[in-house]
Amino acid sequence: MAKESLLRSSIGKKFTMALSALFLVLFLGQHFVLNSLAVICPAAFNEASHFMGYQPIVQFVIQPILIIAVVYHFVMGFVLEIQNKKARGPVGYAVNNSNANSTWASRNMIWSGATILAFLVLHFIDFWIPEIAHKYVHFLPEDPNRYYPELMHKFENPIRVAAYVISFFLLMMHLLHGFQSAFQSMGANHRKYTPFIKSFGKAFAIVVPVGFMLIAIICYLKNIEVL
Repeated sequence: MAKESLLRSSIGKKFTMALSALFLVLFLGQHFVLNSLAVICPAAFNEASHFMGYQPIVQFVIQPILIIAVVYHFVMGFVLEIQNKKARGPVGYAVNNSNANSTWASRNMIWSGATILAFLVLHFIDFWIPEIAHKYVHFLPEDPNRYYPELMHKFENPIRVAAYVISFFLLMMHLLHGFQSAFQSMGANHRKYTPFIKSFGKAFAIVVPVGFMLIAIICYLKNIEVL
């Protein structure tokens, strides 16, 4: 009974973790579209950023949900990893050739996740905290044209750019396994639709992180007047 209860608890945690993951994927896609405007049309980037920054539903509904989803997803990831290690026992999978039966991404989800979490802390320090301070601590007046210069300023430092590129590479590896795994955890396994989910997930996992890398690199090159 104890094992059955533990199994049900684990399945429930995986299901809710998958839900939080899909919510974060939606946010990631939206964030990518918005940030892409910075290299396509800075004026449109300013306009979209100002709308998102002062839209009450975004600020007081979606943003708190997003923060809760981020915290829950990563905390639950570590909890499940600890549970899995306990379930495997001291012998573990010694008889299994893990390199032959799983991908690098699936074997290292906990490490890529930990790195991404550290990156999110940096990202919050770079953008979210200054934004909150601007509006709710210093009560500075609205400036719809401040977002693009602020973004460019963050990417003047090549070390920060390198940190972003490495983090998004690990995000890509995390998504390559995590996207499909989230659907499996929710029971979405259909002969007709699963191949499409796999293909879409792989494309999303590559295109979006690489796109973020390019945005950081292009902003840096603009700062040093190469472009």
